[in-house]
Amino acid sequence: MCAREGNQGIEGGVGMSNKKKYGMVINLKRCVGCQACATICKAEHGTPPGITRAKVMRQEVGVYPDVRRISLPMLCMHCENASCVAVCPTGATQKRTEDGIVTINKEQCIGCQACMTACPYGARYRRENNDGYFGTKLTPFEEAHYKQYPTKVVDKCDFCLESRLKDGLEPACVQSCITLARTFGTLEELEELIIQRQGYQLRPELGNDPSVFYLP
Repeated sequence: MCAREGNQGIEGGVGMSNKKKYGMVINLKRCVGCQACATICKAEHGTPPGITRAKVMRQEVGVYPDVRRISLPMLCMHCENASCVAVCPTGATQKRTEDGIVTINKEQCIGCQACMTACPYGARYRRENNDGYFGTKLTPFEEAHYKQYPTKVVDKCDFCLESRLKDGLEPACVQSCITLARTFGTLEELEELIIQRQGYQLRPELGNDPSVFYLP
């Protein structure tokens, strides 16, 4: 996925249909690809192998000879028109009306992976077995955390809804960013920043209307 391919900003027509929803702005000029966001996400949520709620991809942008490499942080986009919600056969994936966060009810999830196929951002993962990072024998840390990750069930970023947001804290990836590349808030709060800096969404032509914007 090219970072700039098929993107457009708010003024280009991609809107904020519900400004009370949570969103995030990521400044690509500030991101140095240090992976602090991915690391703190692992520590915060204790996710098993194969589940990466936050990750940083390396992308080449531009046209030769004006080409450069950028770090592209990725997470669940918490889309306004979430394709994962539309295809879920059990209703396990839902978009919360009060804040726009897309969640998964793990008791309802049957692990069919329809949502994983439908997500254009590769933001969903399924735990395939009970192993930890060092094999079948789990460390005390893994034993404490893996109980919330049943096998054959899908997982993804939820903006740290239960672990931080409910206590008035920012998502762990935002707080840990050493270059202050991430800004979190409601779309209404973020709107001025996005318009001034010509922020854009990834793959807006698909109509998902993501709540995560990137600053070039």
